[in-house]
This record gives sequence, C-alpha cells and structure tokens, in this order.
Amino acid sequence: MNDNNNNTVSSNTSGTSTSTSTSSSGSSNRFADLPGDVLEQVFQALADTSFRDLCSVSLVNKHWHDIADSILYKDVRFETPEHHVVFGKSLARRERRGSAIHYASVAYTPSQLEHFADWGRIIDPAVGTQYMPEHYEGLAHTISTMSNLQELEICLPDDMLHGIGALFNGPFDLACLKSCSLFYKSRADQYWDLRENIHIFAHPTLEVLYIRRARLDYRGFDFIERPHELPLKKLHLIECDISDDALGDVLELPRALDEFVMTQSAEPRPPLEESSDNLGDYIVALQSQCESLEHITIDFPSMGSRRPLRMRDFVSLKTFRINWDWQLFGKMHNKPRLHSFGVPPFLEKLEFFNELGTDEEATELLEYLMKTSDVAAKAIQTTLIKSINDSLVTCEHLVSRNRRDSFILTLT
Repeated sequence: MNDNNNNTVSSNTSGTSTSTSTSSSGSSNRFADLPGDVLEQVFQALADTSFRDLCSVSLVNKHWHDIADSILYKDVRFETPEHHVVFGKSLARRERRGSAIHYASVAYTPSQLEHFADWGRIIDPAVGTQYMPEHYEGLAHTISTMSNLQELEICLPDDMLHGIGALFNGPFDLACLKSCSLFYKSRADQYWDLRENIHIFAHPTLEVLYIRRARLDYRGFDFIERPHELPLKKLHLIECDISDDALGDVLELPRALDEFVMTQSAEPRPPLEESSDNLGDYIVALQSQCESLEHITIDFPSMGSRRPLRMRDFVSLKTFRINWDWQLFGKMHNKPRLHSFGVPPFLEKLEFFNELGTDEEATELLEYLMKTSDVAAKAIQTTLIKSINDSLVTCEHLVSRNRRDSFILTLT
C-alpha cells in the first residue's frame, strides 16, 4: 500500500515537473519568436528601468545580444580620455558597434589630459594601463566609425581642435549627422580658431549647429569647392568673435536657414578682434537668408548701430530680438535720424533684452513707428525679456536623456 502511494506521488511529481518544464519552454520559445522590432521595444522599456538588467539580457543569445547592443550603445558619453581609448579598442572586436550609436558626447577638461605627458604615454590611474599616443590621437577615427551618428557634442581642450577638424574635411564619414555642438576650451580662455573646423559648414546632412567661443576672420569659407543648397536650419553662435564678412560668406551655403542666434557677454573677454561694432553689418550678412529666416536673436549689448536697420526684405521673419531700442534706428552723434527702422512685413514679435527709453530720440521714433505701422504696433513687446547669453554659456554640454531640449530656452 505504501509502495503504491509512493509510486503515485512519484508519478505525480514527475508529471508536474514535466508539465512545468514544457510550459516554461513553450513560453520561452514564444518570447524568442517575437519579431525583432517588438523585442527592441521590450528591451528599450527594460533599459529605461535598468541598464544592468539589459546587460544581463544581452548575454542570453546572439540575437538578443545584437538587439540589446543597439540600445546599450545608442547614446555614448566619453567623460575622460580613457573612455574613448577603451571604446576604440573595443571596436576592433565588434566593428558593428559603432553603427549602433546615434548620439555621442565627448567632454573633458584640459586638466584631465595632464597625465598624458608622462613619457608620452597615457596612464589609466585606476589600473595602471598604459596606452600609446596614437590611441589618443585616434579619437577622430573612433567617431568616424559611428556611421549612423545623428547628434555630436564636442567639449574638449583646444589640443584636440585639429584632430576633430579632420572629421569634417571630407570625405564625410558621418553621413547621418543632423546636429553638432562645438566648443574647445583654451587654458588661457582664448577664442578657438574656427578655421580648423570650417568644413562643418559644408556638411551635407547637418541641420543644427551650435558653436561656442570661436573666432573666425574675414576669410570665411575661402575654398574653391563651395557646396550650395545645404540643409542647415539653425545656427547658434555663443560668445563668438566672428567677422561679419565671414558670416555672410558661410551663410551663402545653406538652402534655407530659419533660425539665427548670436550672443556675447556685456564685457567680452578677451577683447573682440574680428567682430564688427555695427549691428547693421550683421543684418547685411544675413541678407542671403532673408527669404527663409523666421527667428533672429542678437543678444550683443556692447554692439553699436550706426544706421537704421533695413529689414523689409526679411519676408519670413516672425521674431526679432535685440538688446536696445536705439539699435533699431542707429545712434549717430550730433546728427538727426532721418530714416526709420525698415519693418519686416510679417513680423510678429519685436523684443528687447535691455531697458527701453535710454535714448530719448529713439523712444520718440519707436512711438511714432507704432502709430504708423500696424505690423510694428502688434509686434513690439515693451515687457523686458532676460538675456539668453548667460543661460547659454552656463548650459551643461553633458545633458540628460532629454538632451534635445538643452538649448531650447523660454524667454520670459
């Protein structure tokens, strides 16, 4: 009797185990049979919760590893020189990994490069590993392997200026690049030479470009081969020292620029050498894009204005932001202003960063303009708005996952 009972229990236990195993196997097979795009959505949701768990999932099989890899390496940030060295070495084993990257940020300070000088070697203080200088110089090559890269943020010491510039000199490895931010830190806090990266303006797919603390002289884009009809839509020049002639030259390349921002501090340091002191010169430089520009912001409080601005040809302009009301009409000493501001025909907002009414004659002209121009009367905002320059120059280059909002500022 006992033997029978024991057999029965044994039989039931065995059956239960087999049933559970079969059910688990079937469930696993059904999950494995999911289409790749569905698995990618599942893995993406897992990544939003825990990258560590996604790393574990990537070890299950090769198919899952390939899908997980495309998520794990979609965004990469090199915060130290060692990061790009190690990653560059990993590409020798997994060449396809570079193509998974859509966003790359390379940002470290001059002080982080100091240990490079130890007998011409790079030393990882954590493990004592030594890398030869060719790995350090190969950062541009590492970035060039990112064939599907869409966003690139560069915030590096100016020692890297020439090497990164080789990325944009062509042929273009970054065939999918849409957005780029360039800032090179000088130990003496000088402006970096934009001519080293000038070919970024000729990139065939770039739509958004942010440049911070760069210098560009009058020569502009002085090359025999000049591309045209480029897709650049937004150009932000943050605390730059840019010649108006050079700006006019590079703005002949885009097909239809729709947003231009130029900012500078109230007391530029070091003193500006290339920039014009006349706002009207930069309006002339923008003339080649007058039919497409919708938003112009020039936050440059120290810039003068010798004559009234002529902007009637800016037929698409909706928003115009400057510092002073007198910059609209020019500031000529001991001479009456004989002309008024040429109002763009479809202007919706005319905003000022600084106090109104500091120039009595400009105030009278502004009041008269509002009485005689319906467009100006509707557009002029007498409420002061905050300068955007301080916000832009303190903006973190290494931003969180909502990085696409990093340069979008609400002006109130």
